[in-house]
Amino acid sequence: MEEVKNRVETALEKIRPYLIADGGNIELVNITDDYIVEVQLTGACHGCPFSLQTLKAGVEMAVKKEVPEIVEVIDINTK
Repeated sequence: MEEVKNRVETALEKIRPYLIADGGNIELVNITDDYIVEVQLTGACHGCPFSLQTLKAGVEMAVKKEVPEIVEVIDINTK
């Protein structure tokens, strides 16, 4: 699981500059045993009305591209 975590972190690093440019950021919280990535959107991204779209269309797609075994990416603040 450590290797998967490292690959997810690498994927997040690639998209983090775009989030930071808009005043936000993202933190990896956990990867479950069934390959669901739990993240926390922070800064301007937290509570933004477009955060779900950013998460699914941006973050999740980027993570799944780098780590195809990932099933889903969820924001723990909206669970």
